[in-house]
Amino acid sequence: MVVSEKAVRAPSQARATGLSLISWVLFASSGSLAAAVMAAGWSPAAVTSARIVLAAILLVPMVAVLRPRALRFGRADLWLLLGYGLLGVAGVQLLFFVAVARVPVGVAMVLVNVAPALVALWVRVVRGTRLPGLVWLGIGLASTGLALVAQIWQGTRLDLLGVAAGLGAAICSAGYFLLGEHGASRHDSLGLTAAGLAIGAVMVAAVAPPWTLPSGLLTTAAVLGGLRAPVWLVLLALAVAGTVLPYLAGLRALRDLPAALAGVLSLVEPLVAAVLAWLLLGQSLGPTQLAGAAILLTGAVLVQLPGPRPRPDIRSGCKGRRSDQESSGARFGWR
Repeated sequence: MVVSEKAVRAPSQARATGLSLISWVLFASSGSLAAAVMAAGWSPAAVTSARIVLAAILLVPMVAVLRPRALRFGRADLWLLLGYGLLGVAGVQLLFFVAVARVPVGVAMVLVNVAPALVALWVRVVRGTRLPGLVWLGIGLASTGLALVAQIWQGTRLDLLGVAAGLGAAICSAGYFLLGEHGASRHDSLGLTAAGLAIGAVMVAAVAPPWTLPSGLLTTAAVLGGLRAPVWLVLLALAVAGTVLPYLAGLRALRDLPAALAGVLSLVEPLVAAVLAWLLLGQSLGPTQLAGAAILLTGAVLVQLPGPRPRPDIRSGCKGRRSDQESSGARFGWR
């Protein structure tokens, strides 16, 4: 019995989509966890530094012991590792916090989530892959829904440095998708995540050394949904559930998911973050935000609609060999 490539690819894309959504749900959980730590007296930069450094300390030794071959990289991989660690790990976090310090949080959220459009433009212009109209419509609807969820019109202050930092975070986020897609197809997800976190940890520690914080802040109580827990325990959950696991799931998803599609799915993160803030921190959602959530989800679904197309059988006489970029676009119907 001959099984079509479409039948084989579809479950892979569904599994990758599920992993990507899990990744962004976990990333979204970090918002409420970080907010609880900041309410206990920590600065945003200190929370970011402690989160990434702790994640690297936990993951790198584990990978070194359990799967040492995953950490073997060649000299040619240096730029990939540096780019992924500096852009995808440290750059997004640091620039986003610079943005929220200078512009309203809703505006900063919209700016950093320009990333899916940047990824789509890169795929279209640089790779020459023609994206279906539904993809562009989905990006537009998801971005509109995000603006409604964030309620960006409530902010009256527009700081140019804050806007620049938000757009810089978007560029770094786009780098996360594109470099992650490139690296996931060539390296073990555990090794690439561990290396990226280690490089990112060095950068954030240089900006905000976590060891300079007063030790008493670690035992201060943080409040989550009426529950009280020591800050060190919340930071541990932030490092594992809000950093290590979502980076691993996101990289694994990028093996079978185009960067442009993964970028649009990332817009689910602020929606989940808003719901968690409502459940854990008592920050309610208004009718406009609920409508925006529905529009955002509609856009995310539209991007999924262009179905995978089977690649032509190279044994049937087609001449030449297509590039990896063409093959990737064709198998998802993006040509």
